[in-house]
Amino acid sequence: MTGPIKIGILTPFSGIYPYYGQHLMAGMLLGIYPGAAKKNEIQFIPVYTKMGDPASVLEAVNRLVFFEQVDIISGLINYQSIPEIIPVIERHNKLGFFVDMGEYIPWFNYLSPRVFYSSQQIWQTQYALGNWAAKEYGDGGLMVMTLYEAGYHISNAFHKGAIDAGVNRLNMHVIPHDKNNPKNLDLDDFFEKIKKNPPPYVHAIFAGSIGNDFLQKWKESGFHKKIPLVVVENMAYDDLLEDAAGLDLEFFSASTWNRNDENVRNAEFVKRFEKTGGQMANVFGLLGYEIGLALREIKPLIQKREWSKICDLLQKESIIGPRGERNFYPASGFSLPVTDIVSVKTSINKIYKTVIGQGKGLKFDSEAFKDIHEGSVSGWQNPYLCI
Repeated sequence: MTGPIKIGILTPFSGIYPYYGQHLMAGMLLGIYPGAAKKNEIQFIPVYTKMGDPASVLEAVNRLVFFEQVDIISGLINYQSIPEIIPVIERHNKLGFFVDMGEYIPWFNYLSPRVFYSSQQIWQTQYALGNWAAKEYGDGGLMVMTLYEAGYHISNAFHKGAIDAGVNRLNMHVIPHDKNNPKNLDLDDFFEKIKKNPPPYVHAIFAGSIGNDFLQKWKESGFHKKIPLVVVENMAYDDLLEDAAGLDLEFFSASTWNRNDENVRNAEFVKRFEKTGGQMANVFGLLGYEIGLALREIKPLIQKREWSKICDLLQKESIIGPRGERNFYPASGFSLPVTDIVSVKTSINKIYKTVIGQGKGLKFDSEAFKDIHEGSVSGWQNPYLCI
């Protein structure tokens, strides 16, 4: 079969990262081509999937398969949509290579040999961060989030990390949802609670601009620097945090990737991405780049459409990218990421991050996570950050 390699890109709405689809595709091209991209060799076909719910995803996949006749289906997805689309991918001899933020701990009743995942694995950094915070500050920490963040495994993973460190108690405060003003962050009850009973630390889990709103109110509350603040990794992303960089903040977070890491492979990715796109490298560019590195190795096979050989290789092989070894098939174990515990300080519109420790990782199929899956039979169906 001849013609360009057609890659369908599932793109649910995200008000937080409105251009993540472009970043994802730009990262893929940089990964596939070590130099200039060859014209007409790769064709991207983005398809809007509304909020990323399973029905919209299935409709988009059917369109990509039957109308666009793509070779590969990629893009941002929630694991809850996977069972709906596997039969289409397998029946029509396609390859699935999806991106997710890691809002859910993976748990597969069936592993398709044709579906692969490039995951940010936020659940890994959350587990490591909870483990570190419990050892550092002890029992009785307090997690705070909105109803949105509470609908994923993000808080569960932090809680599990803390429990595995030996604590007996970790409290949670969920901010009520205001239907008339969804972006309203009313922290009065939360601040009153910690004023009456100060916890040894606070763990904040917020997405998008609400995260910066929280940081602003935390700074104004009088608790800043009196109660240690520990935040979910996405609240410390440089491109999101820069709007709050003038607040002179101090807090802690965890990360599997640092844009300023000076290792050769990371420096090359950041330089090429920022030179090509004219904007700061981010996690979506990184996730796309890691997929691109995997596709680079098998591009001759893709051009021949030798899908059986391609799937066999992707199930076994790993790539060495900007943050070290990565693989993409759950049965191969998913390479445990190196999780850094970082101290974050902002001053005069600059962000300073210092690695203060290494976090503990855990395999996704560990028995330790069984209770989370059995206790979380539902949850949000849209991908994390897609609000």
